[in-house]
Amino acid sequence: MSSSLQTRTIPQLVAMKSQGEKLVVLTAYDYPSARLVDAAGVDAILVGDSLGMVVQGKPNTLAVSLDQMIYHAEMVARAAEHAVVVVDMPFPTFHLEKYRAVENAARCFQEAGVQAVKLEGGVERVDVIRAIVDAGMPVMAHIGLMPQSVHKMGGYRVQRDRDRLLEDAHAVEAAGAFSLVLECIPVDDAKEVTDAIGIPTIGIGAGPECDGQVLVFHDLLGLTPGRVPRHVKAYADLKTTITDAVCQFSNEVRENIFPNQDQSFQ
Repeated sequence: MSSSLQTRTIPQLVAMKSQGEKLVVLTAYDYPSARLVDAAGVDAILVGDSLGMVVQGKPNTLAVSLDQMIYHAEMVARAAEHAVVVVDMPFPTFHLEKYRAVENAARCFQEAGVQAVKLEGGVERVDVIRAIVDAGMPVMAHIGLMPQSVHKMGGYRVQRDRDRLLEDAHAVEAAGAFSLVLECIPVDDAKEVTDAIGIPTIGIGAGPECDGQVLVFHDLLGLTPGRVPRHVKAYADLKTTITDAVCQFSNEVRENIFPNQDQSFQ
């Protein structure tokens, strides 16, 4: 890893908004991926409950457990030397009541070694956010499309209730959240929210006016099977690269080309 990379902190991420610096956030779910992402100089690594879909192959995020999140987050936190590591609190670890939410958040800090937790919800999660922050644990909030509420929202749809978005944004900021993910909302609404609050916004499907952007590791690298969401940009085609490499290996084994003398011991 480059020694020139700056080690990020929560206050530094917050300050980047007023300094006009864009925040770069990427997901990671294991040690080798996190090492690569960290060495590339991202500001924060999100251990997202999206692992339920991109790692476990499930249809949504709802079945991911707290133990699973901690398991993956511990690997990522151990790999990261520069980036702030944030872990998603999975459903329903912060829905039942605020004291249990504080206890569940504390497990993420104690057992995984992360610097922040992320949870979905706006006005309805104010008490939980405030309780976790009051306990000394930074919180990244998340509004707009909330994958844990996919059934309530009727699917993965763009969220267009401007007044509710603004109300939620002000509420989570007042509760002490240090940043706010805006997922799948119109560009103009994302800009209005970003301009209206003092904490940085991090967009995913929310246009270029947010204070930063986040993508899923597998989406960015072109590893996602099937349909890719509109807001995703693949910066590589590793799906093809990996498939071609495995096919070449298979052919060489079947044709007795691999291993040759260079890969054998005498």
